[in-house]
Amino acid sequence: MTLAETLVEVIGLTKSFGSIKAVDNISLSVNRGEVLGFLGPNGAGKSTSMKMITGFLTPTSGTIKISDNDISVNPIEAKASIGYLPEGAPAYGEMTPLNFLSFVAEVRGIDKSARASRVDEIIEKIHLERVAHQPIDTLSKGFKRRVGIAQAILHDPEILILDEPTDGLDPNQKYEIRALIKEMAADKAILISTHILEEVESVCTKAIIISNGGVIFSGSPLELSSKSRYHNAITLVVSNKDVEKTTKILKELEEIMAIEHIAEAELTRVTLIPYSSEVEISSLVKARMADYECEILQLYIEQGRLDEVFRSLTNQQKSGEVIRS
Repeated sequence: MTLAETLVEVIGLTKSFGSIKAVDNISLSVNRGEVLGFLGPNGAGKSTSMKMITGFLTPTSGTIKISDNDISVNPIEAKASIGYLPEGAPAYGEMTPLNFLSFVAEVRGIDKSARASRVDEIIEKIHLERVAHQPIDTLSKGFKRRVGIAQAILHDPEILILDEPTDGLDPNQKYEIRALIKEMAADKAILISTHILEEVESVCTKAIIISNGGVIFSGSPLELSSKSRYHNAITLVVSNKDVEKTTKILKELEEIMAIEHIAEAELTRVTLIPYSSEVEISSLVKARMADYECEILQLYIEQGRLDEVFRSLTNQQKSGEVIRS
């Protein structure tokens, strides 16, 4: 069995600004082939953590190793392994994307003979062709974000650290960037800071949630969704004329804790929440509905709702409570 290659290792990371502890004893690791989602509400300490991990901010305490290089001891070697998309994706606004990426390629030490072809390749990959000769200051937020992603991957680093990579992008652009992240993840370690929960479900292999500067969850997206009250809940789609009857007969099942309704035109979604997510209730529900001749137009088992788990965890006020799976 091949041991996982750890490319990012953070131990006990802490940052204080005077009496305010912005980041409190955070530890994480990202192996080659993994995508770690770094989640938290606004002001939780995500961007501060990213700046420390990339060497742009000195921690108060803690250790950061990038490709086995301690970033405080060997900062140049460590940073050479990183592609970083910072918050806001700053760039030289008077430059065009083509000029800016050519400049970054030179700074990154890409061979002069390969520079132009590499820049052209990245412009095509990130779909910047039609704005390549336009000043960056005149671009939309989405295109500015794409320029930031382009400079992060230009030198083909083995570690990508992306702060809100799809912020400002439209749904099609988000899909393209997420597909690109999944494609690159095969041979890289990727850390994504985000508040978009669908991003975690879509591209991440594991997740960490921080709140008030500290870790409150560490595990896989599946383990995170399993903490939802909707995990293994059943949602039925029934005709509006059958809602009252459906609710009445299913309320009698002792395995069901609660029933929720969402009406949609002529149909209603009826969600059945079990007392225990370990109990499989779909066969009971189907049998009950068949006995009373109630038609099920659609039935599916819920994996869990990340937004509900996220709210629940980040609203917890118990100091130091860490949930690990």
